[in-house]
Amino acid sequence: MSRVYNFSAGPSMLPESVLKKAAAEMLDYEGSGQSVMEMSHRSKTYDAIIKGAEALLREVMNIPDNYKVLFLQGGGSTQFAMTALNLMNKNNKADYIVTGQWAKKAAKEAARYGDVKIVASSEDKTFSYIPKTDKSMFRDDADYAYICMNNTIYGTVYHQLPDTGDVPLVADISSCILSEPIDVSKFGLLFAGAQKNMGPSGVTIVIIREDLIGNAMDITPTMLNYKTHADNDSLFNTPPCYAIYICKLVLEWVKNEIGGLDKMKELNEKKAKLLYDFLDSSELFKGTVVAEDRSLMNVPFVTGNADLDAKFVKEATESGFVNIKGHRTVGGMRASIYNAMPYEGVEKLVEFMKKFEAENK
Repeated sequence: MSRVYNFSAGPSMLPESVLKKAAAEMLDYEGSGQSVMEMSHRSKTYDAIIKGAEALLREVMNIPDNYKVLFLQGGGSTQFAMTALNLMNKNNKADYIVTGQWAKKAAKEAARYGDVKIVASSEDKTFSYIPKTDKSMFRDDADYAYICMNNTIYGTVYHQLPDTGDVPLVADISSCILSEPIDVSKFGLLFAGAQKNMGPSGVTIVIIREDLIGNAMDITPTMLNYKTHADNDSLFNTPPCYAIYICKLVLEWVKNEIGGLDKMKELNEKKAKLLYDFLDSSELFKGTVVAEDRSLMNVPFVTGNADLDAKFVKEATESGFVNIKGHRTVGGMRASIYNAMPYEGVEKLVEFMKKFEAENK
């Protein structure tokens, strides 16, 4: 069997050791005589899995005790509505910084429920940078301020958080969760679809400060109220059991095999540097993001010629570098080099790019 190097923006590749462990436990999880896929979410065996996943996440991310960890469904897109319905509850105002498609969609969704102000946007240059903001640009009476921390499509990331004063900061961290340490205490709420760095699709992680729970709008559906899930330890209804189990295995991998998030950041910086250094020196390929805002996770690049881009994607795929085509709004290519992408994968991609450049001068 030959495995490809999967540069997909999500669902992305998972650590091989995690897949092997899951395969070994597929028919019989720890002597229970059943698969996690067919296990009752009310059973003691599964309760140990979900509680273990939460404990590991709290440990690995150093989550303070006054934050709840929720395992939900509906992807990051459902959080666009949940955030507004639960938090836009005092002055019915929220401030958004739009740095990509997902932040733009989040702002549009929130605007259905209240007064949304676009504080800043980088749409004028195809979201190729993070706009500068200062505290005066945010409304003192906003219920929260919102950012998308890492922009999967456009390859930008916040290296420095905006100063929102006393206004709680909400962040979509779907494509950068577990990639490096993050100070959870600087946020009111964090959420992430798991399918980039944490597991398969189907589970969404929410980390929310306890004082922000319990004041949802009257129109909020029961299933979209954070209190519903916080009060029931994410077991109000059947959770995505198997996806949560895989998340637990990934967290074990981060903790025990990688050595934690500081070490994870080192590895991610090493991978990203290899690729960015080549792009900066290449005569054919170039990155699309301003250097100071480059993501460690998503690296978009182009040749400047659509036909040549298409040729590269075709030949790369044939050579085992799959899902490397860029998003339609950027064009070209995008290498998503999430946690599970080994250094060797980036190394081989760069070798292939050098070869392609030499053949297509």
